[in-house]
Amino acid sequence: MKLYYAPGACSLADHIAMHEAGLDFERVKIDLKTKLTEDGRPFDEINPKSYVPVVELDDGRRLTENIAILSWVARQKPALAPSDDEGGTRLLETLAFISTEIHKQFGRVFRPTSDAEASAAREKIGQRFTLIDKMMKGDYLFGESASVADAYLFTMLTWANKMSIEVPAKLKAFYERMRERPAVKLALEHEGISL
Repeated sequence: MKLYYAPGACSLADHIAMHEAGLDFERVKIDLKTKLTEDGRPFDEINPKSYVPVVELDDGRRLTENIAILSWVARQKPALAPSDDEGGTRLLETLAFISTEIHKQFGRVFRPTSDAEASAAREKIGQRFTLIDKMMKGDYLFGESASVADAYLFTMLTWANKMSIEVPAKLKAFYERMRERPAVKLALEHEGISL
């Protein structure tokens, strides 16, 4: 199995989750500017969407999109999803919220067309982090155990930190807790990221 990733990109969430699940996988670094793999292969041949993440299974099938990959990882290791009757549905709900309401907004912060657009996106991200803060059920999103959604939220918080976007105190504590997890440390080390 292979994970195609770019250091610090949203694929960090999948990288963390795959380590949390104890999966055995190779890492293939992508240069998102040149659209080449680290061995010079055109990335568009792997993912015509031209962005990470991509997980290539041992049989050659490929998965793309954080929601799909993270929910797949949770199926491999059910402890990484909420365990109640609606656990799978709640996990997808939370992954979709992070993807559409937080992740997508960062594009307007990283590459704004105007100062007004960047300011509006920063405000929206702040509002969404405040909402997530209120939704947290304990030390992690769904209680006292980390889920694949926590890996995604952590990745978004690394971006918020990088872009100096203020987050609620509970999310700051969550961020620090996640930084200490062995899977997070390993993924950051593999990607050459120091926080």
